[in-house]
Amino acid sequence: MKVLLLYDYPASPGGLATQGDLLYKGLLKMGIDAHAVNFESPQEKEWYYRWFEPDIVVGIGYWGHSPHLILHPQRYGVQPVPWLVADGFIANYQEVLNALPLILVTSNWVKEMYVRDGIDGENIEVLPVGCDTDSFAPCDKNDPKILAVRESLGISPDQLMILTVGGDAASKGAQEVMQALSIIDTKAPDWKYVCKVWPQPRTKLQNMADLELATALGIEKNVTYATNIISRNFMPYLLGACDIYAAPSRLEGFGMPQVEAGACGKPVIGINAMGMLDTLVHRKTAFLAGVAQKIIVNEVILGDESGFENEHKVIFENPRTVDYRASIHDIANYLMDLMNDAELREKMGKAARRRVIKYFDYRVVAKRFVQIITGKLGIT
Repeated sequence: MKVLLLYDYPASPGGLATQGDLLYKGLLKMGIDAHAVNFESPQEKEWYYRWFEPDIVVGIGYWGHSPHLILHPQRYGVQPVPWLVADGFIANYQEVLNALPLILVTSNWVKEMYVRDGIDGENIEVLPVGCDTDSFAPCDKNDPKILAVRESLGISPDQLMILTVGGDAASKGAQEVMQALSIIDTKAPDWKYVCKVWPQPRTKLQNMADLELATALGIEKNVTYATNIISRNFMPYLLGACDIYAAPSRLEGFGMPQVEAGACGKPVIGINAMGMLDTLVHRKTAFLAGVAQKIIVNEVILGDESGFENEHKVIFENPRTVDYRASIHDIANYLMDLMNDAELREKMGKAARRRVIKYFDYRVVAKRFVQIITGKLGIT
């Protein structure tokens, strides 16, 4: 089996790049003949098509990347197998996607979104995102690297650190977490809430709005926004430094940081919806807050990033859920349970790591990938 992978290569710290890179490493570990190339590099992709002659081209992205991941390899007679996430609505490329013999998606919820929006589910297979459980592993709380992370964030040894990581924090449920923390503030043990966000222009206004909310709630002294660029090498220690990972995301097709937190032996607070139904087990590896609200829209405006002209309006025959909000009171109750019980944190963290190793280790995912390709396409 010869596999060419298309993703943001060389890998940046982002989720899609990490998703592709871990599959690449897993395939190499298995002895599969595989190469990786940037999905937006037509000349280099063509170069690989010509000399490597791959059996399949696996493109990592979302449906809007179809020109790069599907149409480009098809022009050269190579079989594409996209491995896709969803952003709440699949607006275009239904004909292109339905003509494929196999589509991989990251969770059962993502599959449901594609089927809902007109993609035939017969050829859609769920392949979870991998996790490097060697790097993402439990660390001793007195490890110098863990202590250095906490010191840099201004967290004292006796404080509980609650962490959320994302491109921005609000999409990961940080506003709901802050509202929950404001409810329990006076009853809970000493705590600090850290939101690690990616520095980028589109999130500046969101970060300001989040910090304004923290001020309005009266908890701003306990909330820290870290907006530094970091590498994947730092992430295991950032997660290892926290006591609770809280990310009841508003939109989540898989939830890579939640899985990585579990691999590090940390209990997670998520939301009882979307991709987290695949990755987390309520009351065993995580607490899943109930859905308090669904954000429903009747129309959307799309542009060239989705294969349309600018300001293209799509009106839905049936209103679509595009966002979720977790129950603030559920989050508050689960935070109190975890903050007051170190044994519960440890028990859930150990269960989480066992589950990640069994189902989401990148080597396990690579083996599952090969099984799917062999079973569905007959390629060995």
